[in-house]
Amino acid sequence: MMGSGTREAGRPSARGGWGHELRAIYTLWWRDLVRFVNEPARLMGFMVQPVIYLGLFGVGFGATFRAAAVPEGFRYVTFMFPGVLGMTVLFTALFSGVSVIWERRFGLLKAILVAPVSRAAIVLGKALGGSTVAVLQGTLLLLLAPLADVDLDAGRVLRLWAAMWPMALALTGLGLAIASRMSSMEGFQVVMNFLVMPMWLLSGAFFPLQGVPRWMEVLMRVNPLTYGVDALRGVVYEGVPYAGRLVAHDFAFNLAVVTLMAVVALGLSLATFKAREE
Repeated sequence: MMGSGTREAGRPSARGGWGHELRAIYTLWWRDLVRFVNEPARLMGFMVQPVIYLGLFGVGFGATFRAAAVPEGFRYVTFMFPGVLGMTVLFTALFSGVSVIWERRFGLLKAILVAPVSRAAIVLGKALGGSTVAVLQGTLLLLLAPLADVDLDAGRVLRLWAAMWPMALALTGLGLAIASRMSSMEGFQVVMNFLVMPMWLLSGAFFPLQGVPRWMEVLMRVNPLTYGVDALRGVVYEGVPYAGRLVAHDFAFNLAVVTLMAVVALGLSLATFKAREE
């Protein structure tokens, strides 16, 4: 463990200045991308799961919704597509924190910590790496949009990216904050499984925010993923007459909330990382 007197965390090293900090951030970011490309089984696993959810839940629940009073032209698989997209970002971003535990176990984290760079640069580099991988996973899922009857043009793809980036940063920051306090991969997996499914189920992936019981609405409104999924759904249903019945907030509001949560999560990850590793 390093003593807190070695250098002031969060300030650029006197040996390298800001350029040295940026190189450290880039190196950690690039390292996560290389690891992602070199693990095709991981990519395949994260791609197969959304397809299963869209196929089973989208089609199965869609048959139930056809018997209910829904707007003409409504397809449940289209409604669920933003939720599955949010799930992909959620799983990838949160579980990126496991790299911290793996690196600590094999001594790689100690080598990173003794480098003459600030804790902020290390946390930001790892957060950018994990969030980039999450956004790449979400982008690959966009290839399945035609199967969900979702029409995407360049403008909509850009807005989807604009929503996915802060959402991925917020969730990656949360994953790093949790991982920095865990000493085993098994414990991290238990905590993640406890968080992931409730966050996804209460994000509006299966049902809109409007019309749910009050206690469930409260839980959904404090869930950061809710605003990310709502932003994605707003893009998917842009221009649709009944969009107001399915989308709770406008895109700018959702984006502002998710961005604020990303800042808070990154600050939390930096604070817990410093407290655990110094």
